[in-house]
Amino acid sequence: YDVTFTGRDNKLQYPFQTSWGSTTRLIGACIMTHSDNNGLVLPPAIAPIQVVVVPVAQHKPGVLDAAAALRDRLTALELRVKMDDSEQSPGWKYAQYEMKGVPLRVELGPRDIAEGKCVLVSRVDRSKTVVSLDGVEDAVAEKLAAIRDELYEKALANRQAHTYDCTSLDEIKQKLGENGDGFVRAMWCGDPECEDKVKELTEVGSRCIPFDQEQLSDKCVCCGRPAKKLVYWGKAY
Repeated sequence: YDVTFTGRDNKLQYPFQTSWGSTTRLIGACIMTHSDNNGLVLPPAIAPIQVVVVPVAQHKPGVLDAAAALRDRLTALELRVKMDDSEQSPGWKYAQYEMKGVPLRVELGPRDIAEGKCVLVSRVDRSKTVVSLDGVEDAVAEKLAAIRDELYEKALANRQAHTYDCTSLDEIKQKLGENGDGFVRAMWCGDPECEDKVKELTEVGSRCIPFDQEQLSDKCVCCGRPAKKLVYWGKAY
């Protein structure tokens, strides 16, 4: 499978080949990082449907035509847009697309059409924003960018809150025991035997050696010899 991820600035793209194994791990990581008790929460860049247009009171004259026109305008932005004109109630549709993790919902009913506006609803916090139909393209693009940034900042804050700096094996066990699972940052001498011993005694293994190194201490968290690298440690699932 060819997968392209886009940087936060929407300028840089990183295409690479992936396999079923890595793809399912990425999906699992996304679900664990962003989703909530109501279902998926997908970042706009990877959501199969980025915007869903839900016509309200679609049986009334002109509603479906206006919703279809709105869908076409947003699709012209090269967004992945769906209009749900099924016979299900609007409430059912709202719940359905929230569960599927669609980042942005656009509601459009007779009163909205008469007033030249529509309602944007974010999947992240279900906040509603009333916007003019005349400027809906810019409003949707800005809202999707805001959703992307909000998900990123929320995930970053969660990771930082569950990452602990430790200088001994006892401290690793204490931090994880008090706070539950998370990541540990600790120094390592470079000896594979120490790496194995940390995992044996604390149940956390080495996950990565960051490019940007910091010197938390001068000694290996395991043996006390001079440390060579800062390592992120964590449980494997």
